[in-house]
Amino acid sequence: MEAGIVGLPNVGKSTLFNALTGAGNAQAANYPFCTIEPNEGIISVPDDRLTRITKYIVPQKVIPAILKLVDIAGIVKGASEGQGLGNKFLSHIREVDAILQVVRCFTDPDVIHVGGKVDPLADIETIEMELMFADIETLEGALPKAERASRTGDKEAKLRVAAIQHCLDHLIKSEQPLRKLKLDEAEAKSISSYGLMTAKPILYIANVDENDLEGKSESVAKIREFAEKVGAQVVPVCAKLEAEIAELDEPDRSEMLAAVGLAQPALQIVAQKAYQTLGLQSYFTAGEKEVRAWTIPIGATAPQAAGVIHTDFERGFIRAEVYQLADLEQYKTEKEIRSAGKLRTEGKTYVMQDGDICHFLFNV
Repeated sequence: MEAGIVGLPNVGKSTLFNALTGAGNAQAANYPFCTIEPNEGIISVPDDRLTRITKYIVPQKVIPAILKLVDIAGIVKGASEGQGLGNKFLSHIREVDAILQVVRCFTDPDVIHVGGKVDPLADIETIEMELMFADIETLEGALPKAERASRTGDKEAKLRVAAIQHCLDHLIKSEQPLRKLKLDEAEAKSISSYGLMTAKPILYIANVDENDLEGKSESVAKIREFAEKVGAQVVPVCAKLEAEIAELDEPDRSEMLAAVGLAQPALQIVAQKAYQTLGLQSYFTAGEKEVRAWTIPIGATAPQAAGVIHTDFERGFIRAEVYQLADLEQYKTEKEIRSAGKLRTEGKTYVMQDGDICHFLFNV
């Protein structure tokens, strides 16, 4: 699963990307379009449950869940018409599964703003409108082909035509992104190949000043109010400060966090919220070799979860043995959990819960 970092030029996307990934390979400069090709990096998703598990099951290694991040060049007004190499940049957004929009809330006379002033809601509107215009263009381009196919009696094509028209009506008449439109599963599947950008889940990252780390400013309040209306979340981050913190080793990192009044790097919250925005959750396997978090979509069944480890596990799934972290903390060992009757046996229809600790039995 991939999340794309987007925003206007000079809002701190590449600085945030470098801090999150620790890669330092994304160019960050005080001029638009210093990023042309997207930068990619992998981040670990912080999860204190891993540490809690290893108190009772001591492994040789601990492996957290991971996410792929893509740093995409700045989008400007007119991008859907090709401004600022817009079509090229928009194509990169089509390929990701969720959008992390960085919104500038900091003031710095030395860092130019393409709009001439810091206005978070105007920035959000610019990005949203460009993505909507691009989605309209995509759908209008796909409609004639789908209509021709539907005239042959192709049921899938007829469904696709209806879905395209449903989306176009929503975008044009309501002027709202497609994530606000409820499509049924068949409709959504029929147009999934188009990579419609406003249908993707979104997380807003408010890039704040160093004196507003908790995001209490009026600018951030406006973003929160807007995000609530569209069913999104907001994380305040000072990308410049986080980049500095990310470069430090312990104990210097802890000292700097304490000095600025942070319990943990805000980047950890970004990673966790990005994970949630993608509709993901974790389950765990725990043994002497490793304690590991595995990434699955919310709603995945036990066989599907087993298939993340290996396709043979899904193909030959027999059952899952499942317990919770609370059980481990109460009974201390898996043996005692089993003796207490807390080790559940679940079949093929079991829907995985976030935080399940599992053993899978299979036969191929």
